[in-house]
Amino acid sequence: MRDDRRCEPLPAPRSEAPVHWLDPAPFLRGTAWLDGDRPVRADPDDLERLPWDIAERAALPIGVRIEFTATPGTRAVELRYRAAVPEPGDPLRALRHCFALWQGTRLVGETCAAPAPEAVVTLPLPPRGGVFTVHLPEGQAPVPLALRALGGALSPAPARPRWLVHGDSITEGWWATRPAHSWPATAGRLLGLDPVNLGYAGGARGELPLAEHLARLPGEVITLAFGTNCWSRVPATADWLYATVRAFVGLVRRGHPSTPLLIVSPVLRPEAEHTRNALGATLTELRRAMERAGRDLAAEGDTHLHVLPGRPLLGPEHLADGLHPNDAGHARMARAVTHALKDLRVGNGSAGRRGSPLLERSRELGGGWAHGTAPFGGASPPAP
Repeated sequence: MRDDRRCEPLPAPRSEAPVHWLDPAPFLRGTAWLDGDRPVRADPDDLERLPWDIAERAALPIGVRIEFTATPGTRAVELRYRAAVPEPGDPLRALRHCFALWQGTRLVGETCAAPAPEAVVTLPLPPRGGVFTVHLPEGQAPVPLALRALGGALSPAPARPRWLVHGDSITEGWWATRPAHSWPATAGRLLGLDPVNLGYAGGARGELPLAEHLARLPGEVITLAFGTNCWSRVPATADWLYATVRAFVGLVRRGHPSTPLLIVSPVLRPEAEHTRNALGATLTELRRAMERAGRDLAAEGDTHLHVLPGRPLLGPEHLADGLHPNDAGHARMARAVTHALKDLRVGNGSAGRRGSPLLERSRELGGGWAHGTAPFGGASPPAP
């Protein structure tokens, strides 16, 4: 991810009475699997069926966070971790081990540690305490080892409904300037969900083993946002993508027969919209095939499945490189997905009148749904 802002330096150490280190496992959020003590994003017992590029991306803990409740008066939290160390000539070396502290939808601050294979970072806290989230420096594959409070006490944050988000590099958060700015992270904050980021840069081409992985993961809502890599990286036809989406959803449904499922078709990619790939398909045709597959499945009885067309969500001004959203684009996608999930109705009849059980569950756990945010910031999306 691109990093272009300065971070606050680490505060000077203060004398403290000994405080016991806590096991980080109860504080981890956004986790899919653990491989030893490493959070990973594909089943470590089923990697041999995956393409090498997906297995490689799955080793990065994208979207993994530390969430805790601090008592009033807690001055700071110390996090002991290990992580990859950037090369000496890396121009952003000083920013590679930066940790962002959030409270709800507000950024409290960022703290950068000197890159080291194993280190302790100290994150100052506001004096009133509360529930906080620490976003880790994902690209350095950090592994939390322990944490402890300075001047107070910590406990794991309340659990929130798990949101499984499958997609490609756009879902993974490419070109967002911070991990917390990716559209799944932003929408998760707005919706009060625990997003589990299963985006794989270069991947998400309809790999059916990944559908089986999703079927085995617990989750209370699912989003599938892929398709753009079916235009060029591994070219597909519209008929192939239509059949693949149906097969992919069918496998997911083996583990989640009635879980709310949102399909997001590919967003704008100007070079691909009307240009034919090696098999003769444009991205416009692929997008329509994906949307048609979702709508056909819904019409055939999957009343828990909904489709969000991706083309209207972004304009050229929201793309950093002609493919990946910039921060404004990620925020715009987050608002659109938030609106789609907030208004999602499960089934027909009385369930549709009462609203989504997911919505009710999030409210029970203290999650905020959009906090009054209008879709697309209150404006209409750009015309296709």
